[in-house]
Amino acid sequence: MKRFTGQDRAITDGWRPATRAVRGGTARSEWGETSEALFLTSGYSYDRAGDAAARFAGEQVGMTYSRLQNPTVEMLEQRIALLEGAEACRATASGMAAMTAALLCQLSAGDHMVGGRAAFGSCRWLTDTLLPRFGIATTVVDARDPQAFVDACRPETRVFFFETPANPTLDVVDLAAVCGIARDRGITTVVDNAFATPALQRPLEWGADVVAYSATKMMDGQGRVLAGAVCGTQDFIDNTLLPFTRNTGPTLSPFNAWVVLKGLETLDLRIRRQSESALAVGRFLEGRVPRMLHPGLASHPQHALAMRQMAAAGPIFAFEVADRTQAHGLLDALQLIDISNNIGDSRSLMCHPASTTHSGVAEDKRLDMGVTEGLLRLNVGLEDPLDLIDDLDQALRAVGL
Repeated sequence: MKRFTGQDRAITDGWRPATRAVRGGTARSEWGETSEALFLTSGYSYDRAGDAAARFAGEQVGMTYSRLQNPTVEMLEQRIALLEGAEACRATASGMAAMTAALLCQLSAGDHMVGGRAAFGSCRWLTDTLLPRFGIATTVVDARDPQAFVDACRPETRVFFFETPANPTLDVVDLAAVCGIARDRGITTVVDNAFATPALQRPLEWGADVVAYSATKMMDGQGRVLAGAVCGTQDFIDNTLLPFTRNTGPTLSPFNAWVVLKGLETLDLRIRRQSESALAVGRFLEGRVPRMLHPGLASHPQHALAMRQMAAAGPIFAFEVADRTQAHGLLDALQLIDISNNIGDSRSLMCHPASTTHSGVAEDKRLDMGVTEGLLRLNVGLEDPLDLIDDLDQALRAVGL
């Protein structure tokens, strides 16, 4: 089987992003299939016992077990690495598997991590609950302020971990500034880039060391499967991340990898169209709701920074209404947009984070990160934006807005 590795990487590195998204990492069997093949196998056979021994010793190239390697998963990993501009990538079973692995593979008892305050609820559980259980101290800061990272640093600080844009408040982190602070101190920066994807933002180009994804979101793009990915240097993936994932087993299934491969082919087209629609919907809402949180609008306090780091603001934004009662009433009045806690889908989805994605976060911490009782998060899909505006208009009128 042919694989685009080694000297072939010199060819693929010269491809532009649209070509990488369609052909990056493609490997063909002797049948010459044009679409990526789906290898549904847990194990592999060997011609001789010596071949098995050589593969396990790392002396022979080849597959040993699908917890470690699978041809379909490997194609996805190579494609994401090419899109990200990374040396290597490791796929995982979900986005949270990617975040957890990216942190635990390099942190030990006695270490310290600085995390962004505004984050997905499960990511805050990692920083606030899981890591301290293992003797890893964490400090949560307002990641919008680079000086906050400086002030939080300790001699034992090993990792900076943050999202940009953040879920669900759309806080934007100055990548060059924060990654520069980390680099000067020998600290590894782990960036959750799920809201933007490499189609809109490439944190490695701004100095990040590791980029982690929930590929469930925009990379799949149609709400079908769970998947995650971690990108970094070949050394980090092979010698820091792989020993953790191979022995703990957050393995991506070949079928899910194949689905995400198909999603990547249209990622750029989808995310740019959805970004345009989200901007139109955001402009409509701006005059109707008490507060808008959309990095693509000039009213966002970090609009200039977002536009400097990102090719577009993405399909996801948030806004506030008065309280939970009004937020739930608006959701219940929707006729086209679905009530759902997922994002990145081709269908428009809206949720109330305080009672769903961030319901497990203590109230004082939710409010500190900006997740108020009136906050609503909207994922704008591929529908006609005028139909979305019509739906939001009638829902807003139903709750007196």
